[in-house]
Amino acid sequence: MISFFVHGVPKPQPRMKAFKRGAHAGVYDPGTAGQWQALVAHAARAHRPAVPLEGPLRVAIDFLLPRPKGLMRKRDPEGEIPHTNRPDRDNLEKAVLDALTQDGWWRDDCQVYGGEVRKFYHSKTGVPGARFVIEQDGVSP
Repeated sequence: MISFFVHGVPKPQPRMKAFKRGAHAGVYDPGTAGQWQALVAHAARAHRPAVPLEGPLRVAIDFLLPRPKGLMRKRDPEGEIPHTNRPDRDNLEKAVLDALTQDGWWRDDCQVYGGEVRKFYHSKTGVPGARFVIEQDGVSP
């Protein structure tokens, strides 16, 4: 089992955008998650195994998003609060799995078959970021 924390504001993987200019049409990647992906790769590198992980993998991720001022009142809970607004958790997950794949953690993120992905507002004393737990089935990394 490998676990680590990445400090920073989680960003979702953007969807491809389509455009048309006169007779020319195409698609492009707006690329808004690049800085977050670089933070993930940099923080994870210290925990990366010497060789890429093989076989089925579970990756559990808790995304801790910035807590709005409206949830910092005395009557608000101290701990993490479930986040039920945008960004979607699947787009947050896609961004970090792509970053870890590009950084050589595994051959392809299709190896990731499970793992709980949750999103919260961070605790009153906490910071934004993401907690990761990576497990390789049947093999200790």
